[in-house]
Amino acid sequence: MSKTPGTFDDGYESTLTEDSRDFVSALASGLEVILAFDQHNRQMTLSEVTARTGMNRAKARRFLLTLEALGYVRKNQRNFELTPKILSLGYAYLSSNNFHSVIQQYLENISQSLGESSSLGVLDGEDVVYVARAAAKHRLMSITLSVGTHLPALVTSMGRVLLAQKTDEQLDAFLAHVEPVRYTDKTITDKVILKQLIQQVRQQGYCIVDQELDSALRSLALPVFDNKGKLVGALNVSTNAARISIDTLTREFLPNLQARIKEMSQYLN
Repeated sequence: MSKTPGTFDDGYESTLTEDSRDFVSALASGLEVILAFDQHNRQMTLSEVTARTGMNRAKARRFLLTLEALGYVRKNQRNFELTPKILSLGYAYLSSNNFHSVIQQYLENISQSLGESSSLGVLDGEDVVYVARAAAKHRLMSITLSVGTHLPALVTSMGRVLLAQKTDEQLDAFLAHVEPVRYTDKTITDKVILKQLIQQVRQQGYCIVDQELDSALRSLALPVFDNKGKLVGALNVSTNAARISIDTLTREFLPNLQARIKEMSQYLN
């Protein structure tokens, strides 16, 4: 389940491999244990962690006990689970990128003015991970979206916007690595068509994805750059497909988001 060092990821391609003298295997294994926990595996026994990570039992036990001693994991009878302290790792990323103060305020303003949920996401391997979000009162998907949620990049508007920032060579490497999954009858899985769509997003500067991840979901996303022109992430507004038309997204929502992002970018560095 872990990524192999040096493979295509979120714009950073490391030359470090597992057999390098600078590669710290214990750190990599500890992070792998942490990442074994998710919304479907919130509590796990030692055997379950062993199965999820592929580690032997003794090794997995050492890492779990070390994480418990550090306060990132707690044990409840035979089960292990993450503690709220684990959020401090994510907070270090958010605070160092100025998300809490500037971006969160803009997302809340966008959601309030449009009446729809808005989010900021970044690439993490084949997924988009939500790093900031302002949720509307109505719920759009069967899963709860929040900071830290991962969704497949190929079928999300934020994902395609972020992939559009890559060169054709980088995009080809991503498409060669990923296996598209069909989520609805509208999901596009043909890699040739997907590349064409992402190139179109690059040209027009925004992306609309219509019911490819969820049959009720329609979303619009644009890239966000800081005041030096560096990519920060992708900002989207997600809507109910039965309530908000594509025409409304392009005529009303798009210019609103373009203006908000232009203003917000001045304060990002």
